Amino acid sequence: MAADFYCADSENGDHVDDPSEDALFELVSDLNGTDNTFVVIQPDEDDPAWFASVAVLETGGYEIVRRDTSRREHDVTVETSIDQIAGDLTKWLATRATQNTA
Repeated sequence: MAADFYCADSENGDHVDDPSEDALFELVSDLNGTDNTFVVIQPDEDDPAWFASVAVLETGGYEIVRRDTSRREHDVTVETSIDQIAGDLTKWLATRATQNTA
């Protein structure tokens, strides 16, 4: 079954359709500096107009990238709190999901 709105894929092959805030928390928690350094969340379609990614930084913490070409948004932040990352991404993703159903 395909995702209704978006999916998350990590470097190690984990895949979650329409991830909840808890699922995003788990995906980010599982990131490490060796073999699972990033997770990407985007619509489950060819040539998506937006994406978000979280990557482990060598210096500690995570780099979060949010890009939406339809809104001309490109935001890069650094965060150390996985709770904060999961919550912020959930809100950002909800805006894109409701935009697609309107």
